[in-house]
Amino acid sequence: MATDFAADVLICGAGAAGLTLAIELARRGVSFRLIEKRREPFRGSRGKGIQPRTQEILEDLGILNKIVAAGGTYPPMREYRDDGSYVEKDTGERPDPTPGEPYHIALMIPQFLTERIMRGRLVELGHGVEFGCELVGFEQSENGVTARLAGPNGEETVRVRYLVGADGGRSFVRHALGVNFPGKTLGVRAIVADATLTGLDRDAWHQFNDGDMERMVAICPLAGTDLFQIQAPIPLDGKIDLSAEGLGRIIGERTGGSNIQVNSVAWASAYAMHARLADRYRVDRVFLVGDAAHIHPPTGGQGLNTSVQDAYNLAWKLAAVLGGADYDLLDTYGEERRPVAESMLGLSTRLLDAQKQGGMRRGREVRQLNIGYPDSPLSRQLTERSGTLRAGDRAPDAPIRGAAGQPSRLFQLLQGPHWTLLVHGAGGETVAPRPGLHVHHIDPQGDVIDAWGHVHDAYELAPGECVLIRPDGYVGAFLILGADRTRKLARYLGHMGVGQLEEESK
Repeated sequence: MATDFAADVLICGAGAAGLTLAIELARRGVSFRLIEKRREPFRGSRGKGIQPRTQEILEDLGILNKIVAAGGTYPPMREYRDDGSYVEKDTGERPDPTPGEPYHIALMIPQFLTERIMRGRLVELGHGVEFGCELVGFEQSENGVTARLAGPNGEETVRVRYLVGADGGRSFVRHALGVNFPGKTLGVRAIVADATLTGLDRDAWHQFNDGDMERMVAICPLAGTDLFQIQAPIPLDGKIDLSAEGLGRIIGERTGGSNIQVNSVAWASAYAMHARLADRYRVDRVFLVGDAAHIHPPTGGQGLNTSVQDAYNLAWKLAAVLGGADYDLLDTYGEERRPVAESMLGLSTRLLDAQKQGGMRRGREVRQLNIGYPDSPLSRQLTERSGTLRAGDRAPDAPIRGAAGQPSRLFQLLQGPHWTLLVHGAGGETVAPRPGLHVHHIDPQGDVIDAWGHVHDAYELAPGECVLIRPDGYVGAFLILGADRTRKLARYLGHMGVGQLEEESK
């Protein structure tokens, strides 16, 4: 008997992870509803750092330029001594961009601005967020999920094919699934607040009593706003006054009665730091993304970035399965993303320990450019090769020139929801066109010209060798075209839902 579905996917939670998932599904023509139990958008700065790998994703989503324009780079850290003098240093390395890695420096933009830009992109794609709509229960069956929603007009029951919990660290979806959330409380409680204040300039991140967990306070100008973000550890127990007067007292006590005056508070929160990771990211037709699946201390700026990348990974797989790909493809979401979160959780915890000692410094590991899926069942090495790049690695960028003479970049060829096959050479064996696959020949007589040798440097393709790049910008396979391997490629793409046109496959 046919079943009527209200949408293919119900996304519970409209933070950065839920919005990323919605944008990706919208780009692929997948029907969905995006609900948020808050009555209005989140208005805090909590996740203010956008790491280089996430910048690449935001470029693919079509919003990176707006993100950069609305935010800025991190200022130097100004560490004050007890005598009032100070030293300035960078919070991390500032390497120059390279052809393969065009973004190397973290951007600063308060979370509420990032999410505002994401919502704008979603509107451009013809969709929006349903605020004040809460998931209050659900049941799943073999072919779908029945969800109960409570909104401004009362309760409703909807039937969808998949449910995604992007509903934060206290996730209703995770609790309802009975998924364990093991980990530990890290013995640190802190405040974070967005405030207007006087007495500090905006060209530095001001830090007092670094390494002293009883007296430390950091005050950072929030790029794109007239606000400062105040961060400070606080006692594990007891009520904290988060008013302008209360925050002013904390700052005064910890800076020796300085002339810093807190004038107003736009948003504030007191929280305990945890490191927790869900046992499972998927239970049949229900998935967890972002903080619903993992929570980290804020050190290293990993939480929001890992959440966005969870959604980016899951979205194309949901769309592929809805379009005919093998159902087992959905298993690879947790197989690929859970180890990444486990690693990032360990990194954030180590950086927190270093901060307690007054020695935290962020290196390449926080940029998330080294994340890959070499052990994924989707990573296929279909040919022996001498190059260092392997299936499962992040696909590097490279400046190129089109056959028509205009300069471009590989990332511009990859932008969009499709798979990409880069073929070294313009002649010989080729791959039949198929929906969802873009084929480019890199050769002086091809449509892509490696004018400066950067494709060769990054991919080290042998003559006739190809690299297949996934929709999320990771290498799916290397192969040399020939009858047998071309058939293997066709089978691989078929499993991913990338099939030939019906009339061509007969």
